[in-house]
Amino acid sequence: MTARRYYSIRTGKDQGKVILTLELLRKLFYGTYMMFDSKEYFQEALGYDCVDAGKVPGLMGTDPETYAMVKLRKHGLFPIKPDFSYSENDIFDLIEFLYDYISKPIDGYFHNYCNCGWHYSTFDKKAGQEEFREAVNEFLTDYQDGWELSSNGEILSKGQPGLHYLFNASLPLSDEENVNGRVDAAIRKFRRHHSSIEDRRDAVRDLAAVLEYLRPQAQAVITKKDESDLFELANRFGIRHHNQKQKTDYDQNIWLSWAFYYYLATIHALLHLTARKTGNPRTE
Repeated sequence: MTARRYYSIRTGKDQGKVILTLELLRKLFYGTYMMFDSKEYFQEALGYDCVDAGKVPGLMGTDPETYAMVKLRKHGLFPIKPDFSYSENDIFDLIEFLYDYISKPIDGYFHNYCNCGWHYSTFDKKAGQEEFREAVNEFLTDYQDGWELSSNGEILSKGQPGLHYLFNASLPLSDEENVNGRVDAAIRKFRRHHSSIEDRRDAVRDLAAVLEYLRPQAQAVITKKDESDLFELANRFGIRHHNQKQKTDYDQNIWLSWAFYYYLATIHALLHLTARKTGNPRTE
């Protein structure tokens, strides 16, 4: 479901994009967590307190604090407190962690004695995750250059405006081992939070390898010179191989971002041209 944008933002009455600070990110994250917690979306994971049965443990066992510390490799992040001062990395870790353990309560009973509360026995994990993802993406999209929680539960960069649609665009090819899976892996590697220069170079190198695999198809739809230029770019700028003739004195952040989108868009264009030429929308 696409997030609804209200009047001022939708009509451009307010100038500029709302950029969230880390302080606002903390507040929005905590408010979102509390909203789901109050609706018992973490009861399956955390368990509940009962006036009759005492502490009934959930999936995290009798000590959720230690359980979370083992999973996150950080002390003091969980349980989440209202006066926390988490870093950006901490918040992103917690969002991914909560995504793994949230589930929507479906069926149970209300324990009336002393107004004990709801005790659920049936949960829908997928539904809970989707609702949580939609809620956090409402504000992650406006934090810094824009982030999102993916359907795999990873915090990923939204990408450059006008080009981010390539991340979710379907390829007109069904070749998971040689094309689709490799492209998806390269995209995830490039978009991950705090991806390194080497991560990004690997992502571009992986896309160049996909193009190399598709080279026989390229020869049928583009000129010989264009085909040569595609691989000359990667070879000359230290992407695919390493030798003394390569150019390395450039801003790698800028270059690698350009190269990544260039190769990703080229793969899409090449496969669509091939599909059109063969008359097969899903080229095998």
